[in-house]
Amino acid sequence: MPDIAVNVARVRARIDAAAERARRRSEDVLLVAVTKTVPLDRIREGIACGLRVLGENRVQEARDKIPHVPGVSWHLIGNLQRNKVKDAVRLFDLIHSVDSLTLAEEISRRAVGNGGRGPADVLLEVHLSGEPEKHGIAPEELFTVAREIGRLSGVRLRGLMGMAPLVENSEDARPFFRRLRELRDGIRDRYPDLGLAELSMGMTNDFEVAIEEGATMIRIGRALFA
Repeated sequence: MPDIAVNVARVRARIDAAAERARRRSEDVLLVAVTKTVPLDRIREGIACGLRVLGENRVQEARDKIPHVPGVSWHLIGNLQRNKVKDAVRLFDLIHSVDSLTLAEEISRRAVGNGGRGPADVLLEVHLSGEPEKHGIAPEELFTVAREIGRLSGVRLRGLMGMAPLVENSEDARPFFRRLRELRDGIRDRYPDLGLAELSMGMTNDFEVAIEEGATMIRIGRALFA
């Protein structure tokens, strides 16, 4: 089995180098360790190596894991179906994958009735690549949707999430990450009250380019656990 301690150290070194190239602080980039299909013993090993934020793609898998892995923050990074919103609001500290106003309204409704926990922190998923199998809000609709979601009492809009298409050369992902940053900055300029500090972008194949383009969160699975 791969040595997780070595993998974590390598990934953090790559984060440091990418941040330095971009004249950023590496501590401003949050490493979200993607634990999809990773067994509990490997997750605990990763936590022992300093991983503190874990990302899951599916609500059901997270529901089975979270009671056995206390003391860390859990993010939902995969597609969220409306019939799983009640559990998602209860389980996750941040939902990266809000891809419609309808979904945000359901999250808000559930959060308001969630035993006083308060608004749910969310990111808007933007459909950057044009690939039909990908989820997300179309860029041309993003400003309107962001404004409407910003008015919901049960959600706190924290930023944007996006995925570049799978490419052989990570440099080919750069225009997509740059576009997401420009969209985020455009929303902040038009609606400064929304904040939108976060950009969740970049995975194992392309996270260094994403950091250079302003990512504040990167979602890494294979480079840590495979």
